[in-house]
Amino acid sequence: MMKLKALLGSALLVLVPMAATASPQSDLEAFQAYFHKKFPTVSMAEFGNGTYAIDPSSRESWEAIEEFPPYEPMIEEGENLWNTPFANGKTYADCFPDGPSQRVNYPRWDAAGKRVVTMELAINECREANGEKPLKYKKGELASLAAYMAHQSRGQTIDIKVPEGDADAMAAYEDGKNFYYSRRGQLNLSCSHCHVMYSGSHLRAEMLSPALGHTSGWPVYRAKWGELGTLHRRFGGCNEQVRAKAFDAQSPEYRNLEYFLSFMGNGVEYNGPSSRR
Repeated sequence: MMKLKALLGSALLVLVPMAATASPQSDLEAFQAYFHKKFPTVSMAEFGNGTYAIDPSSRESWEAIEEFPPYEPMIEEGENLWNTPFANGKTYADCFPDGPSQRVNYPRWDAAGKRVVTMELAINECREANGEKPLKYKKGELASLAAYMAHQSRGQTIDIKVPEGDADAMAAYEDGKNFYYSRRGQLNLSCSHCHVMYSGSHLRAEMLSPALGHTSGWPVYRAKWGELGTLHRRFGGCNEQVRAKAFDAQSPEYRNLEYFLSFMGNGVEYNGPSSRR
């Protein structure tokens, strides 16, 4: 325990300057420079593969799984859902006129509503606008729809904007950043402890993945879940692992967190859906 505390203290000397930089762009530059220095052989594109970008021992088995991915049936289900008319005769295409390859457009800042809108939130708002009940946010049909839309978006590059001069957008970004760097739960750990300072280290049998590119591959089929799940499901699981209370999926807290973390991944290609342990 004393060794753990000593390591945390020394690593915080690295993290505090990154967390306290003055603008989103300077945050991004410091964040990405940290990971390029820590993992100098990993390309920007490879960071989208999470642990498998830095762990050769697990990459081979992961690549074998990706040849016959367990999420393939969910992509097909999502495509069927996309093409199935609502009771009023309209479809998702009426809400997303540019087609299903929408991942590059989310999360985005909604200036009129003064909020972050994620793709999953947009899916349910489309349903409600057409007289349909919203879907559950963590898994099931919504995850399948997101998988189809993510698959259609592969190759697009993360390019999140924090509008200059918009105080509300900046507040949402700062809220997400503060969430990421804040200690929480009985274990008194932040997201950054595991995925910045300890990235590449082992926690029990698992290697901790680097935060850069963390939002690129969702939704994810996790072997632990035995099914496809959304990013906010994982956020909740991470909070619970440090014995903190999870927020609701698509809560302002998690949407702002996704906004910040996605912005930090600018330049990484979207490669969802994907599989993880």
